[in-house]
Amino acid sequence: MSAGVELDHVTVRFGDFTAVDNATLDIRGGEFFSFLGPSGCGKTTILRTVSGFLEPSEGCVRIGGQDMVGIGPNKRPTALIFQNLALFPLMTVAENISYGLRVRGADRSARRKRADELLDLIALPGQGDKLVSELSGGQKQRVAIARALAVEPKVLLLDEPLSALDLKLRQHMRAELRSIQQKVGITFIYITHDQGEALTMSDRIAVMSDGVIQQVGDGKAVYDNPETAFVASFVGENNPFPGTVTRADQTYAVIETAFGPLRGRNPRGLRAGDQGILFVRPESARLGAGSADTTLTSTVTNVAFEGYMTHVYLKGAGKKEIIVTVGRQAAIDIPAPHSAAPINYDADLGLVLPEGMLARE
Repeated sequence: MSAGVELDHVTVRFGDFTAVDNATLDIRGGEFFSFLGPSGCGKTTILRTVSGFLEPSEGCVRIGGQDMVGIGPNKRPTALIFQNLALFPLMTVAENISYGLRVRGADRSARRKRADELLDLIALPGQGDKLVSELSGGQKQRVAIARALAVEPKVLLLDEPLSALDLKLRQHMRAELRSIQQKVGITFIYITHDQGEALTMSDRIAVMSDGVIQQVGDGKAVYDNPETAFVASFVGENNPFPGTVTRADQTYAVIETAFGPLRGRNPRGLRAGDQGILFVRPESARLGAGSADTTLTSTVTNVAFEGYMTHVYLKGAGKKEIIVTVGRQAAIDIPAPHSAAPINYDADLGLVLPEGMLARE
């Protein structure tokens, strides 16, 4: 059984510092929901507020429609998986999984039965008598998930649980986590600074910066249609070209940049005279000339071959770095470093947004 989670104008302050500022959103029951943002943006503070380890300075948290004010962590229908997992090294795997049931007074046979059920769920059947120290990193992650699920929470809270794993294991565990969530059907609230994790696993994502929720949407929405300069620059790679809008309509805007006038979509309705930023993703840019208001002049500085793609780094006006990503199937010759190389893009793939703070990482 799952439960929805509502943040109703939640603000969390520590003295004069505001860690979370007026966060309002509804997380649906059974949803895999991620908070994505750089370190210090407030996402873990939100998780601790939902779990009951922090009380909001203003606003309230509701789980399953019930206001959680005054209800401590041990009384909430939630379970929390910490970044360091906090497994007990001197206990067996089964004892770790069933620890919460032991605290609640369940008898030994019931605890072992539930542990074995969950070992089957996390694809570790027959591993209950092993010590935690005998498991791999990925197996430990799954045991931590099983321990949290043993007490049958309505909401599972995960605080960057994959951050200590190497890249290949992290990628494998993304699929494992999503599969487990779909099997058990409960609400997962996931905290991460890794865009790949959020984009591949989540039903919806809240992108945060400096305590503020910048945008909420599915992965495709926040990647293809970011609403702020921060979201555009944080979620995936992007080439920003700041300037002043010289003309605009409901569909497109032309912005005067250091590279000259450049055109892109205008979803926020900018008008002539507004300060804005044109964003062009590296995979949306092409080597070669196009129309006058979608072409930039530049010089190649470096070429990085990564197997399935090649990143071409260029310098343009004002020594600004530009990145163009060329797929393996593209039938083009990549210029050598120090060669002049025009860049073009489709206006529909350029995005003009209001001027704003860019991501620092």
